[in-house]
Amino acid sequence: MHQQPPDVRRYFPDRLLIFFALCFLLPVLSSRAQLYKPRPVTALLGAFDEEVKLVQQNIRKPKVVTLNGIRFVTGRIRGRRVVVAETGIGKVNAAMTTATVLTHFKPEQVLFTGIAGGVNPDLQPGDLVIARQTAHHDYGYITFQQQKTNQTRNAITKELNPTYFPADSMLVVKARQAARSTTFEPIPSTSRPPSVVEGIVVTGDVFVSSEEKVKSLRSEFKADATEMEGAAVAQVCYQQKVPCLIIRSLSDKANSNARQDMLTFVKIAARNSANLVMNIVGQLK
Repeated sequence: MHQQPPDVRRYFPDRLLIFFALCFLLPVLSSRAQLYKPRPVTALLGAFDEEVKLVQQNIRKPKVVTLNGIRFVTGRIRGRRVVVAETGIGKVNAAMTTATVLTHFKPEQVLFTGIAGGVNPDLQPGDLVIARQTAHHDYGYITFQQQKTNQTRNAITKELNPTYFPADSMLVVKARQAARSTTFEPIPSTSRPPSVVEGIVVTGDVFVSSEEKVKSLRSEFKADATEMEGAAVAQVCYQQKVPCLIIRSLSDKANSNARQDMLTFVKIAARNSANLVMNIVGQLK
């Protein structure tokens, strides 16, 4: 009796169908994945409610997302997708909010806006500092070789971070361009209109209000301004390889009159900082 050869389709119909379906669908799925890549978003952070509200008021079609108790507002400013949040005062709060925004929203860049005390004697309240570099002024460590250092350590790589966290060069250029087209409010009693400089901002968990401390920060770090969040934000972004820029508007000179000057000029200084940051967002493509 003549035996018929086995019908391959009888044994492997499902596998053949899956094979041909994958050959057809994979290129389609790949092209669609490219088509629906996450759209670019910029994170805008600030320490004070006063600073952040000014930015949030300019968001088109705002939506609120609460994560870990932190309120994030998403939408568009100058055509750019943004996520805005108030970090709270101090380095721990700033680092926590920055880590959350990086994890959930995956921004292309982070801009931090807000007020600061002036350290550079050539600056006055109302002036703004674009931080080319940011450093912790209250961090100190003794290495195993018994050497003092201001460098923090990256917990992921175990390597020392730089003492000064560098700003993203492209963002510095955008900030420089935006500053030329931004109108800043003068602070009453100051001797000239606000100016914008590129310099060094130092961060510590203390409100500086001492002529002696100002001299120390200027001498040790060549600082132009001091505040309480920037280096924490810069460190998180540096370790996660996310472009970052700190913008500070001076509300005082960090001297013995700092508290009163800050309370008097905080609103004007915050408006100037927020206006510059929104113009920087308008420069991003």
